[in-house]
Amino acid sequence: MAKEYDLTPRIVPRIETQFRKIVTEFPVRKSIAILQRLQMYEPAAMRGQPPVVWDRAEGFQVYDAWGNQWIDWSSGVLIANAGHGRAEIKAAIVRQVSSGLLTNYCFPSEIRSRLVERLATLLPEPLKKVFLLTTGSETVECAIKLCRSHGERVGGRGKHVIVSYDNSFHGRTLGSQQAGGIPALKDWIMNLDPGFVQIPFPDGFRTANNSFEGFERALRERNVEPRDVAGAIVETYQGGSGAFAPAAYMQELRRWCTSHDALLVCDEVQAGFGRTGTLWGFEHYGVVPDLALFGKGMSSSLPISAVAGRPDVMDLHPAGSMTSTHTGNPVCCAAALASIDLVVSENLAENARQVGGVLQEKLRALEIRFPRIGRVDGKGLVAGIQCVAAGTKEPDSELAWEVVERCVERGVLMFSPVGFGGGTVKISPPLVITEAAVLESVAVLEEIFAQATSEKTAVA
Repeated sequence: MAKEYDLTPRIVPRIETQFRKIVTEFPVRKSIAILQRLQMYEPAAMRGQPPVVWDRAEGFQVYDAWGNQWIDWSSGVLIANAGHGRAEIKAAIVRQVSSGLLTNYCFPSEIRSRLVERLATLLPEPLKKVFLLTTGSETVECAIKLCRSHGERVGGRGKHVIVSYDNSFHGRTLGSQQAGGIPALKDWIMNLDPGFVQIPFPDGFRTANNSFEGFERALRERNVEPRDVAGAIVETYQGGSGAFAPAAYMQELRRWCTSHDALLVCDEVQAGFGRTGTLWGFEHYGVVPDLALFGKGMSSSLPISAVAGRPDVMDLHPAGSMTSTHTGNPVCCAAALASIDLVVSENLAENARQVGGVLQEKLRALEIRFPRIGRVDGKGLVAGIQCVAAGTKEPDSELAWEVVERCVERGVLMFSPVGFGGGTVKISPPLVITEAAVLESVAVLEEIFAQATSEKTAVA
């Protein structure tokens, strides 16, 4: 659903507030050369984000090189949980670089041992073995491998089905996109694996009936026998909408997986490390999965991810058979340790809960006020605003794009719309954001929804 942005500069009113500062043309003329160079030498798939040329970022603010600054509602796609450019993280990276060890493949290192121990200590039983990787997609691929390996061990090769959910996003690689629930992302796959099955996500909006009976009915409708299910993988909240499943549903799913020797996998790549107001997103459900997948906010900076799981599952494959070139890269481990220390010591999950409570309250007030907002979902410092066509639940990607563009022009930075039909405006600021900055940002959002929806009504 991405689109090309017009690179021609346009004048916007001068804005100078406590947290936002737009003092020049947007985009700045000098940035056009950078944008054009990227378009010339990068694939078209890299386009589609608002044309803000990042120069630096600190805390919850992003700056370009020409005096403009934005309140960041993207966290660089949910990465900067501990805040952008934290001195503690930079210092940890510099110390590791200065030590002389920049990479060591799967050979042992002290810093890797510290990180896996730190994660295992923070996670509940039985998530006590940790495999470090690089991206969220890698963790999903690993989870698929472990689910099917475990399924074969307990039920034979017929126990290979991976159940996931409509409109889910699990990554960009072959396996992760087959586990995902967005058909358009699978157009390039000519031989879809029939062992991947998607069912409706119980959001209570696009799937009205969010009881667990819907899970069992969906399997029957797809001719899937429970004995053949190797694992169920679910985003702790759906990344494209911010929607959570009911706690009762997840508790039933936990019981179902246990009774049928299937692994429950929680994709925490977006939800982990305090984002939702608890350290781990699955805490909202009162369950613990067999495998938990982490990434994005793990280091607040450098690429690193992790699979945490039951020891008997994590140890299914023999030595040397489940590795990754950059597993536990020492510089990335240093960043992750520093970031985790900040999230824990500064109790950023609690800040996400408190400040996020203000955010959620204000956004739901907008949902009541503007009929073109079909639904607001989220917890803590993540939210999704689903823009819809008048009087329907059909996504309105045009309105969502307009809201994002106008917010960026007024100093509130978001990434391009996501979710079903490209109609969801995603909000995910760093967890260090203040209540004052949230209130200022929501005031901008409210003004823009008022303008955009009134203009659409006038045209209609």
